[in-house]
Amino acid sequence: MSNPVKIVAILAARPGKAEELRALLSSMAPLCRAEAGNLRWDIWQDQAVPGRFVLDELYVSDAAVAAHRQTPHFLDYISRINDLAERNSQLLDPVDVV
Repeated sequence: MSNPVKIVAILAARPGKAEELRALLSSMAPLCRAEAGNLRWDIWQDQAVPGRFVLDELYVSDAAVAAHRQTPHFLDYISRINDLAERNSQLLDPVDVV
């Protein structure tokens, strides 16, 4: 049995790119949520820094993450994200999750 995988990504919009970043992330949400191995794909916006967004993603397995990373919408995201934001992401395994 495989474990679920959490991805937390923090994206800080480059100057003047916050709305374009928000639009890109919002366009991805329904596509990511529709993936067979996706359990959660949420976008959060920092209250103190409006140009900073956090992606909260949950997948059923490492294989689901790998499949996600091959989708057209993810490949489009990868081709555009460096122009829009600085990003930092963490791939997490469960330790004590309810």
